[in-house]
Order: sequence, then structure tokens, then C-alpha cells
Amino acid sequence: MEPSTVLDCRSPLAREPLRPERAAGLAKAFKALGDPVRLRIVSIVASHEGGEACVCDLTAAFDLSQPTISHHLKVLKEVGLLTSERRASWVYYRIVPDRLAELSSLLQLPSQAAR
Repeated sequence: MEPSTVLDCRSPLAREPLRPERAAGLAKAFKALGDPVRLRIVSIVASHEGGEACVCDLTAAFDLSQPTISHHLKVLKEVGLLTSERRASWVYYRIVPDRLAELSSLLQLPSQAAR
């Protein structure tokens, strides 16, 4: 098999240096996840039945005001980790799978490299 046909199993970090713009965008997403409340919000939405959670479910899970929860949701939407849909008077949130996969793949090491 020629080298050009072999898949490069290295993580994106190990393949080539990140471009400054991409690094800045990824850093914003990781920074958003660095907040414990936002990390829990992502976890609640991802694990919620049907893969989406109503803002009322999220507000009930925290001892925080509704405006504070809304701020955290706005940050997660701005970095592309969540999307939302209004239904009547409630807003439902879903994970953006491609964005979460992008962050995950950036940090994954091939199983051989982890040994």
C-alpha cells in the first residue's frame, strides 16, 4: 500500500499546527466548557431523553436564576455547541453533534500512541 493511501491516524493536533483562526474558535468552545455550569448543561441536554431538553428542565437543575441560565445557554450557542428551537412559550435545546465531535477528535490519540 502506498503511503498516500494510508489513513493518518494522528489526532488533528499531531497532524499539523492549528491555524490561528481555528485555534481561536476552538479555544472559545473549550473555554465555554471550562465552566462547571455550562459543562453540566451540555451533559444534561446530551443525556436527556430524546437528546433535547426544555429550558424549564435546565432551570430546575440549578440553584441559579433564569437570567443566569439564559446567559450560559447563550454562550454555548455562540460557540456552536447547542442549538435551540422555540415551541410555544418554551425553548428546547439540542447538542450540535458535529461541533462536539470536532472538539472530541482534536484531543483523541490513536490507541497505539496511548500505550
